[in-house]
Amino acid sequence: MTTSTLYYVHDPMCSWCWGHRPQWQRLLKALPATVTVKNVVGGLAPDSDEVMPQAQQQAIAGYWKNIENLLGTKFNHDFWRDNAPRRSTYPACRAVIAARWQESEEQMIEALQEAYYLNAKNPSDIEVHIELAQQLGLDSEKFATDLTSDALEQTFMKELQFARSLPINGFPSMVLEHQGTMHVIPLDYKDCSGALAAVCEIIS
Repeated sequence: MTTSTLYYVHDPMCSWCWGHRPQWQRLLKALPATVTVKNVVGGLAPDSDEVMPQAQQQAIAGYWKNIENLLGTKFNHDFWRDNAPRRSTYPACRAVIAARWQESEEQMIEALQEAYYLNAKNPSDIEVHIELAQQLGLDSEKFATDLTSDALEQTFMKELQFARSLPINGFPSMVLEHQGTMHVIPLDYKDCSGALAAVCEIIS
């Protein structure tokens, strides 16, 4: 039986990925058994200790409102009042990989998104990542050690390179590898049926 791989290129701090989550969950349940799914962290913004300029904060807060209006996605706008936001998504990407190493990747993605978008916690902070790892029942000591390890950094850099080699224009994106060829899968924030039909047609 030929297996195909669907790569889901995302960033845990990408608000459109949060908006797409319900349709992504529906698609995951509907995919044929011959399709393997692999998450790929895209690394939206590198490490930074600088607080976002006010104009950038307002722009991103505006994206949240647009997504809310378009899709009905919930956001906790207190985040902008209660935090010193940084344009730094690499730490959250590393947290996803560290959780993957404990078979809890999907759980960590969801926990990061909920912490950020619903609970107004700063997902650029390692303290938040460790707190989430504890809540998920992970080995938090191993998780904390892995987060800053050379092995994880090498894995992350390879994953970023792979993400950038794929035929995508942003996050989230879906690419199906079938018989050695990469196929861009259309992404609809309101209905995953087109994506499912595209995957089924390619693998049939």
